[in-house]
Amino acid sequence: MLLPATKDGIVGAMLSPLLANLVAIAALVPATLFALRPNAARDGLFWGGACLAALGAGLWSWMLLSGGWHSQFGTVVWVIVAASAVLFLPVAFFARQAWRLAPLLMPYLLSLAVFASVVRGEKRPLPTDAPAVWIDVHILVAVLLFGLLTLAAVSSFAVFLQEKALKRKRPGPLTPMLPSVADAERLAGWLLMGSETVLGIGVITGMAIEYFATGALLRFDHKTLFFITAFVLIGALLLGHRVCGVRGRMAARVVLLAYLLVMLASPGVKFVTQVLR
Repeated sequence: MLLPATKDGIVGAMLSPLLANLVAIAALVPATLFALRPNAARDGLFWGGACLAALGAGLWSWMLLSGGWHSQFGTVVWVIVAASAVLFLPVAFFARQAWRLAPLLMPYLLSLAVFASVVRGEKRPLPTDAPAVWIDVHILVAVLLFGLLTLAAVSSFAVFLQEKALKRKRPGPLTPMLPSVADAERLAGWLLMGSETVLGIGVITGMAIEYFATGALLRFDHKTLFFITAFVLIGALLLGHRVCGVRGRMAARVVLLAYLLVMLASPGVKFVTQVLR
C-alpha cells in the first residue's frame, strides 16, 4: 500500500541530497586552507585534509552515480574533482615535492565543485548500443585521464608561475609554496606520459563504442576533434622535449591548451548542450 506523500517527507527527500552535496563541498575546504597556510608542510594536517577531500568528493560522486552511469554536466565535473583528489594522494606520496601543488590544485577543485553543484545540467542516459563492458571501460579510462591530466596541468601551471616570477625577479604570493621549476617539470612529464597512454586507450575504446553504435570507427564531431587534437599536442610535446629539449613556459602553455581541449571535449560539450540550450 502506498502511503501519501507528506510535506515533511518531500522536504526531507530534497534536503538529503542537498545536505550531502554541501558536506562534499565542505570536505574540500580544509585541504584548501591547509595548503594555503603559512609554513605549510607535508605533515598530518596536509594528509588529513587531502584524504578528507578525496573521501568527500569520492562518496558524493558515487552517490550521484548510484543509479547508473549518465552524462549530466554537474556529475561529470564532480567525477573529475573526485578523480583528481584521489589520484593526488599516491602522487603526493611517491613524488615528495608533489604535495606543493596543493595551493593550486585544492582551490581549483573547490571552485569546480561549487560550480558543478550550482550548474547541474540535464541528466541524460548514455547510449546503450555498445556492449556494457566497453562503455564501462571507456568511462573508467576517461575518469583516469581527467585525473591525470588535471594534475599535469596544475604542475605545468606551477612551472609557468615559477618561471614568470624568476623572469621578473619578484616572487608572487604563491610561488614560495610551489615546487621548483625542475621538480614541477619532472612531475608534469611523468603525468603527461601517463595521460598520453590513457588518452590513447580512450580513443581506441571510443572508436569501439562508435563502431557498435553506428558501424563507423570515427565520427568527426567536436568531441572527437578535441580529443584527437589533445592527443597529438601531448605526443608532440613529449617528442619535442626528448628531441629538442622543449620545456619551461612554452611546454606549460601546450599542456594547458591540451587540458583545455579535453575539458571542452566532454564537460564543455555537455555544458553547451545541457545548460546553455
